[in-house]
Amino acid sequence: MFTDKDLRELLAFSAPEQVLSVYLNTVPAEGNADAYRLRLRTLLKEVDLSDDVAAVERYFDHTYDWCGRSVAVFSCAAKNYFRTYPLALSVPNQVYVSDHPAVNPLVEILDVYGGYSVVLVDKQGARLFFFHLGELREQDGMVGETVKHSKLGGASSVPGRRGGVSGQTHVEDEVIDRNMKESVDFAVHFFEENRVRRVLLGGTEENVAMFRSLLPKTWQSLVVGSFPMGMVTSQTEVLARAMQVGLEAERHREERMVDNAFTAAARGGAGATGLEDTLKAAHECRVQTLLVFEGYHEPGCRCQSCGFLSVKKSTVCPVCSGNMAAIPDVVEAAVRTVMQNGGGVEMVHYSTALRGAGKIGAILRY
Repeated sequence: MFTDKDLRELLAFSAPEQVLSVYLNTVPAEGNADAYRLRLRTLLKEVDLSDDVAAVERYFDHTYDWCGRSVAVFSCAAKNYFRTYPLALSVPNQVYVSDHPAVNPLVEILDVYGGYSVVLVDKQGARLFFFHLGELREQDGMVGETVKHSKLGGASSVPGRRGGVSGQTHVEDEVIDRNMKESVDFAVHFFEENRVRRVLLGGTEENVAMFRSLLPKTWQSLVVGSFPMGMVTSQTEVLARAMQVGLEAERHREERMVDNAFTAAARGGAGATGLEDTLKAAHECRVQTLLVFEGYHEPGCRCQSCGFLSVKKSTVCPVCSGNMAAIPDVVEAAVRTVMQNGGGVEMVHYSTALRGAGKIGAILRY
């Protein structure tokens, strides 16, 4: 399973020697192992790193089990560095050669599909699931006290009186309230243990609203959606529905973030749009969240002394007068810079506004 820890390790690795990064789509329904090996050889045909190419081919010939939907491979033979990450989600076939591992595709799937928890809740208990990168990683549940319904004639319409609402007694209310609080406590522990970053709630509208209202505010803020679903739904159905609702929530979240960045930039505040302004802010460690349109790449230059990035061809750094060297992708380098400086990265898939404004922007710290 690819995790944030793995991403941090990849971000930390760099070398004077070149690193080969390979992303290979291996969806079983789209071909067999022989077809994918042929595709791999085609991808590696122009790569002039014989030891790394041989290491990658050995991995696919002898180690990879062809069970996943894709795999990321990183090799720097000169430093005896070789990492592989089978994935349950498909990624486009890509090959990169640079002085560090190319992490953008992994950042993208972590951003969209990483760390989801789904809670199915009713008046007696809860079922909890933790999905990461399209896989079920953990599941648990709790069952509280049985809610015994009493049929009482002449029920009061005032909650709390004998009969409660539509025949529901005060005792039943207490049992439901107790079960909900126990479910919330159980869920919070589950969230913390699995380092959940987004939460989806399933159940009736009434039960979801009650459960959400009892969650601590920090976890309420991570609830991105809800949907009607029964407690006995299969985990396959839960995952499919969660991914659908999660993607819809992701689209709305992206729109809000892009709008915030553009509004702030237009007012001369904590926002940046366009490549040069965003690269400048990244170099100054001012980027809180980098917004990059999916698949965006741009060749450019990087200062070998201070790390300044630019798309303008130059041999002299405008910041420190150091030597500027050509690099294949300043967008990839900007992602790395921002994450190493503690900022976040959002790979944007839907925003026409960001696409039309240079495909990159940022929400700034100041």
